[in-house]
Amino acid sequence: MWFAHGSNQKDVRVFITGGAGYIGAGLVDQLVSRPEINKVIVYDNLSRDNYSFFLGGVLKNAHKLRFVEGDILDSRKLRKHLTGVDVVIHLAAKVTTPFANIDSHFYEQVNHWGTAELVYALEESKVKRMIYLSTTSVYGRSKELATEEKVPNPRTFYGISKLRAEEHVKRLFDKMQTYIIRCGNVYGYNKTVRFDSVINRFVFNANYQRRISINGNGTQARAFIHIDTISEILANLISTQADPGIYNVATNNLRILELVDVLKGIFPDLEFMFVNQHLNLRGIRIQPNQAFISQLTAGQPTNLEQELKEFIEKLPFGARTDG
Repeated sequence: MWFAHGSNQKDVRVFITGGAGYIGAGLVDQLVSRPEINKVIVYDNLSRDNYSFFLGGVLKNAHKLRFVEGDILDSRKLRKHLTGVDVVIHLAAKVTTPFANIDSHFYEQVNHWGTAELVYALEESKVKRMIYLSTTSVYGRSKELATEEKVPNPRTFYGISKLRAEEHVKRLFDKMQTYIIRCGNVYGYNKTVRFDSVINRFVFNANYQRRISINGNGTQARAFIHIDTISEILANLISTQADPGIYNVATNNLRILELVDVLKGIFPDLEFMFVNQHLNLRGIRIQPNQAFISQLTAGQPTNLEQELKEFIEKLPFGARTDG
């Protein structure tokens, strides 16, 4: 029998691939504080040199945390460390925004075949629940709001590799409680923050240079979600009786120019320049699954301007104003 959130069961073991990364760090912080979680195993090959995960002082309830340096393509090591695990959260992936269409082999090896190796190991395991973090990039380009029923049509090597990975994960639906989360672009501060994602990069450049560069004409839209929100959703999904399936998860659909407007409200002297302004770049807007998101979050409405201000407050200094 599966456990309910807030129950007295305290022997739940969670295995997180890519757990030392941006989303993983936020998720681990939440999990180790939960009484029902007995062990959190972070499985990561540190290919992004993400050593910031290990900084910041002693983590509360650090005795629950175990780090395993391992590659997602190492099937033998995966099988070994899945023994006794109840929940797997698969975050490991190659993500190199904005260069998502360079070197297909780069993405295929990790995102596609790495997921295949994990699924093979899970098929032989006693794991009860699998959560796979996919991406809205699987939809490709769309002017209408994309629901989970939309036929995916990825346009980048990254999106293609993530969709192929989904096909492997779907094999687990008949074996265990399985969730495929098609997640929007993640933004916001934590100790392993990535500055190659669009909002985070804009915040960095606006704060330190008072200047940002916009690829294309800026009318392209993206779906976004704050790092704390996706971490909360994944943490709660471990112990919530949500129906298994595929879910769109995001909190905002925004055009790039709308992001610029928010930043100009924070930095009135902000300058911006267009690169290849004549191009109308690929955009995707999704229909978030609000019922699913509401089930797994506190339901607080997000305020992008306030979130960006809080991000900026975490940065140690700003641009020089004396020339």
